[in-house]
Amino acid sequence: MRYHIGLPLVVVIAIAGASLAAQSTRAPAAWTPPRTSGGQPDLQGIWTNATITPFERPASLRDKAFLTEAEVEALERRAASGRDEDRPPAAGNVGSYNQFWYDSGDRVVSTRRTSLVIDPPDGRVPLRPEAEAARDYRSAHEGDSYEFLSVWDRCITRGVPGGMFPAGYNNAYQIVQTPGYVVIHYEMIHEARIIPIDGRPHVPAQVRSWNGDPLGHWEGNTLVVDTTNYNDKGWIATSAAAGRIKGVPQTESLHVVERFTPIDANTIDYQATIDDPKMFARPWTVSIPLHRDPTYRIYEYACHEGNRAVEGILRGARAQEILK
Repeated sequence: MRYHIGLPLVVVIAIAGASLAAQSTRAPAAWTPPRTSGGQPDLQGIWTNATITPFERPASLRDKAFLTEAEVEALERRAASGRDEDRPPAAGNVGSYNQFWYDSGDRVVSTRRTSLVIDPPDGRVPLRPEAEAARDYRSAHEGDSYEFLSVWDRCITRGVPGGMFPAGYNNAYQIVQTPGYVVIHYEMIHEARIIPIDGRPHVPAQVRSWNGDPLGHWEGNTLVVDTTNYNDKGWIATSAAAGRIKGVPQTESLHVVERFTPIDANTIDYQATIDDPKMFARPWTVSIPLHRDPTYRIYEYACHEGNRAVEGILRGARAQEILK
């Protein structure tokens, strides 16, 4: 799967040119987005976020926050040349989809950042030891019970904000605005996230859910979504594209603030700040440009809780126990 900037690509970065660690992102020119009939900035449309930029900054890049144009061109050429390459699975591995089914992109994010994590400045998520221990325990026991399997594998949810993180395919989102609400339809697992923007308070603290209680409001042209009231059953990230963050559990202390800022007619700057003091040493932020794609078609993602894959995984684990 084309999820990370691997060693060969890192070598390309190392030799491509001088570091631009001090360079900032391109400053967007003043732009006034169109308005909906209700007077809100119009975010409606189909947006995609597939990228070869890694979730966290590779250790080899250390303090290098941005790539040069030459480095970006080299990375994208290499990604494009290898996108149709299929390799047989390793011995004992049943394999997965071939490259036809993947759509993890072949471009670096438009900001040229070396990671989607932008804070802390080193581009690394500040995991607590407890978070890593919980993640590793679940991974080691995923064949023991459905409860240890990914909530994505179980077709429940990719989570919030995990559902906004790029994955190997189905990286599209449709935004719809109606009076009092913004709705985000996720292509992956066909979720529809309904966000009230009518000024109501959060639900009582004892009311908990997989994806929390989202409330939105506008700060100028930016849609700000504040989400609390999570249960402790979900994951911060469910895709392998998130690297070592996949499988870190959420707790009832989780608090997420998302910001959707249109910077031109075809780009939304999406940022999410994640705060869960039981899992992370400090809050951290990801930044993922969303790009408009009016030609993209979203089809049903036919995933359902209790799907046969879960049964197959658990049956396979029981068969392995017998063989031992």
